[in-house]
Amino acid sequence: MENNIENNYEDITLICKDCGSEFVFTAGEQAFYAEKGFENQPVRCAECRKARKQQRNNYNA
Repeated sequence: MENNIENNYEDITLICKDCGSEFVFTAGEQAFYAEKGFENQPVRCAECRKARKQQRNNYNA
């Protein structure tokens, strides 16, 4: 049943706001975002999201 939800979406190529590289926001990720109620598309690639999260965690430690 979950695959039917993904069929409503198509992969989108986005540009990371931190490093400027292209990354793909997959149909599955879009379905996940919609399921969680997220309204905005990601603005960072996976590598930059990971680095930013680590930076925040180090700041709070």
